[in-house]
This record gives sequence, C-alpha cells and structure tokens, in this order.
Amino acid sequence: MLSYNTHLKKLVLPEYGRIIQEMVDHCLTIEDRAQRNLCAQTIINAMGNLFPALKEGEENKRKLWDHLAIMSDFKLDIDYPYEIVQQDSLETNPDKIAYNTVISDNRHYGRHLIAMVQRAAQMEQSEERDALVLMLANQMKKVMLASGNDSTDDVRIFKDLAAISHGEFRLNPDEVKLNEYNIIVPPTSKKKKKK
Repeated sequence: MLSYNTHLKKLVLPEYGRIIQEMVDHCLTIEDRAQRNLCAQTIINAMGNLFPALKEGEENKRKLWDHLAIMSDFKLDIDYPYEIVQQDSLETNPDKIAYNTVISDNRHYGRHLIAMVQRAAQMEQSEERDALVLMLANQMKKVMLASGNDSTDDVRIFKDLAAISHGEFRLNPDEVKLNEYNIIVPPTSKKKKKK
C-alpha cells in the first residue's frame, strides 16, 4: 500500500520538507553525543543548502539552529553554538488591538473627515477657518454622492456638519451654496456582437 503525505505526521516547519524532518528524527535516535553533534551539523548544512540566504550572517545561522531545535521539539541534546530560542517564548500571543467601537451615524464620511471637522471646530474664528469649513462641506457632499446616497442636498450636509462639529458650524443653505457634482458612470467594456 502506498503511503501518502496526508497519512504521515504533520511537519513542524514544512518549508524544509519531509526529508529534513526525517533527518532530525534520526538524529534524535543517535545515542553517541559526538555522532549526534556531527549529524546536527550535517542537518544545518542541508538546511542552509535549501535556503542559501540563511547561510550568511550570524543572525541567519542562529535562525537555522533555532529551526533545528523547533523541528526536534526541543528534545535534541547537542552542543548548540548559539543560545537557542526557548519553547515558551514561541507560544506567546500578541496583544489585542484596540478597535474604535464607537458607532457613529455619520460613519459614511470616514474617520479622517470627521476628525478634520472636529479639529476645525477647535480653530479660532478666521477667514482660513471659514474656507476650510466650506471645503470640508464640499468634501462631505462628494463622499455622500460616492456612497450612493441619493439625498445629497445641501441641507442634509449642513445638518451633518453641525452634528459632527457639536453645533459649532451652522451654515445657512440660503447663504452658502455647495458645489454641484455629477456622477460619471464608467463605460462598459462589452463589445457588441455581430450577427
């Protein structure tokens, strides 16, 4: 009966292949320490031949010896030329990433646009601030159109701007007009079939 790789034990570091793993398993069975050290050096040379970039440099050589220890499940008793990685340091989990869990009614504008509006609300009253608010309102209108929302009238944008800025920016739709934007549908690349 044929033996398939799916029936064999799972490889710890599959990038080295089953042959290297079998060499490591054989090295574990050698009783003479000098012979075991020689076998381990031969395995390191074979691993280096598979990945020539790891042959050069002290850090890369250390990595090969670490991989040998990992493949032997840290049971290989040899004279390591480097301090190898410890088994408990491999089983650490990364810290959890704190995600922003605040759900906003205006999240379709995006975090950065909302942050810019809030930052502009903290600025001192000036012509520069008024120009910035107008640019932000126009950008909000563009984002609203891009998100596929049909109700992109200026009144809605001004209400959202006032809500995001906590009432700092109250624009009057009779006095301020935002730019008009047209949605351009990309052409289809389908060619007409000849009959």
